[in-house]
Amino acid sequence: MIDRGKRNVLGVLVDAVDYEAATDRVIRAAQERRSYAVTALAVHGVMTGVSDNEHRHRLNNFDLVTPDGQPVRWALNLLGRAGLRDRVYGPTLTLQVLDRAAELELPVFFYGSTTGVLDQLVSNVKKRCPDLIVAGVQPSLFRSTSLAEKDKTVRTIREAGARLVFVGLGCPRQEVFCYEYRNDLDMPLLAVGAAFDYHAGTVREPPAMVQRWGLQWLYRLVQQPRRLWRRYLVLNPLFLMCLAAQRVGFWRPDVATTHPPQSELRWG
Repeated sequence: MIDRGKRNVLGVLVDAVDYEAATDRVIRAAQERRSYAVTALAVHGVMTGVSDNEHRHRLNNFDLVTPDGQPVRWALNLLGRAGLRDRVYGPTLTLQVLDRAAELELPVFFYGSTTGVLDQLVSNVKKRCPDLIVAGVQPSLFRSTSLAEKDKTVRTIREAGARLVFVGLGCPRQEVFCYEYRNDLDMPLLAVGAAFDYHAGTVREPPAMVQRWGLQWLYRLVQQPRRLWRRYLVLNPLFLMCLAAQRVGFWRPDVATTHPPQSELRWG
């Protein structure tokens, strides 16, 4: 098990952990009924924090931020001497946490995406983990929500008896959701990115070799060029430039120079 604490990656605090440590921390929080905010960040997620001071504050106040993308793992090893041999990829972390939740009879809740995706997701994960207790699901509203709608969602999750919530709203909406709801729910909230679509089978996951070489971004860009061109063709080179600047000491990003969001952004 590897758990070497948080490292500064371009001003965003990322945990130098492996799957075993990350899964153990999430499950322990669920067993102890503790609020626990978790996200798995790839380059896009890190750069969103770099460019937005308020969002960086959110990320740096998460309990667990895993290196979802290989470039983020490489950055941890380069900047923080983390010695990580693998990333902690959101979709894989999801399955490992679900396996443990099924074993320990911890009910789970899925929030986000569409009714069709959620139905297929639940069907597929139940095939993998027949003993998994799915307390409930709620599709995204695909818009900001009112305080009354937030309160209703909190009641729904609590009354369902959930002990873990998986959130699939896309970056950065899912991180905003976890940050804004964490104090209202005494359980882990996991922002897991594309895990819903991958495990529902509605989006094809990149081959293992593509993932291993850090080329998942290229695979996704070919699939959805109009939607993702800016994310990858602009942010990826910018990430490398910032990484080089931090590595040689030209830029010393300070994780403390953030401020809390001025108002809630309730995504649903």
